[in-house]
Amino acid sequence: MEIQTRIISLELADGTSIKVEATPIGERKGIIQSQDFCQITTAIESITKDIAQALQKVKPDKANVKFGIGIAIESGKLIPLIVKDGSTANFEITLEWVNH
Repeated sequence: MEIQTRIISLELADGTSIKVEATPIGERKGIIQSQDFCQITTAIESITKDIAQALQKVKPDKANVKFGIGIAIESGKLIPLIVKDGSTANFEITLEWVNH
């Protein structure tokens, strides 16, 4: 079964509008309105904070964290997806902490 994606409009914090590819999930396949990108960036911020807190507990000398975020839409809302295959990720973020 092929996953079908849709092109949707997102609005960035400064008002800039961008187009992104999103995967509709769930049963509803209606018209998708323009969405606020902060739904995705808030999720990235929360994931990053949780990872940073875990790393601070184990205190490694160096750590690299890399994860991909895909964008889905469900019931008219953006849903960030953590994806396992980097080739399907819309975002690839690398974070590094070094203790001195």
